[in-house]
Amino acid sequence: MTEAAHRVVIIGFEQAALLDIACVSDTLDVANQHGADPRYDVRLASLRGRPVRGSSGLALIGGTPVERLRDPIGTLVVAGGLGHLEAAGNTELVHHVRRLADLSGRVASVCTGASVLAAAGLLDGRQATTHWATASDLADEYPAVTVDPRPLFIVDGPVSTSAGMTSALDLTLAFVEADHGPELARSVARFLVTYLQRPGNQSQVSMYVKDPAPDHRVLREVVRHITAHPDGDLTTPALAARAGLSERHLSRLFLDQLGRSPARFVRAARTEAAARLLEGTALPLAAVARRCGFGSTETLRQAFQDRYDISPSVYRLTLRRRAGLPRGTAPG
Repeated sequence: MTEAAHRVVIIGFEQAALLDIACVSDTLDVANQHGADPRYDVRLASLRGRPVRGSSGLALIGGTPVERLRDPIGTLVVAGGLGHLEAAGNTELVHHVRRLADLSGRVASVCTGASVLAAAGLLDGRQATTHWATASDLADEYPAVTVDPRPLFIVDGPVSTSAGMTSALDLTLAFVEADHGPELARSVARFLVTYLQRPGNQSQVSMYVKDPAPDHRVLREVVRHITAHPDGDLTTPALAARAGLSERHLSRLFLDQLGRSPARFVRAARTEAAARLLEGTALPLAAVARRCGFGSTETLRQAFQDRYDISPSVYRLTLRRRAGLPRGTAPG
């Protein structure tokens, strides 16, 4: 017997990110196409039912007036976008978000939509994440919220927050799995051509893309060498000799342009290289450690725990479970 639909309301506002909305709505639409029962009834809502105009100039129309919503809601989602601060400062919108949260089984935000949840007091005393570029601002503005800029998403009781934009896909897949089980979530992920569900505690940003390339030509070459040869001799003396610089000068360049010592940069680079091997190969941990320049699996474990707050073995197992793969096989 088909159950009543799971009602999902996505709240948008002027200058919302349309990708924030689409990652949620289209993922749930695909879940419906693959047999979600109960189906998801997804609605876009805004003040007065106004079109939700994104920063690109495109607009979504046909929204439901948020002030008219009175019935129970399965999942309430607040989008993010460039207009998030204006939305968080709109007392009428915040009032309705707070009111609708009381009608909802679970509440979530995408990216900077966390600002609206925080303004409504829904994140007080909770752990939350948001886009890494605005995490410090959120923490400063709402000290009652414990902001962690690292994970892709955080589920704290009935309230979930996700990081920038496409992490909404990961969070929505997690919702599908919680509602309907892992098999449907895997089917949806395959249809969306995302080859696995990333665990929520995976880091938002790779060290290779979050910072601009160093201005100093020699330092850029050193960084390229580190990332290409994680199993090599990457001690500071060896790197300085390769660069033709003194150890002191090289260390100063790393601190000035990359914000960390050569040793800390190397450790982070090796840890990310290990994460890629854990994701894409079935190599045993000892081989992963060796290929990435760690002296032992214990050294790898400590570095991985420090960077990702999870052990390498649990990280790999989580990825395999999300991808629906048996032990000992590589995703992709």
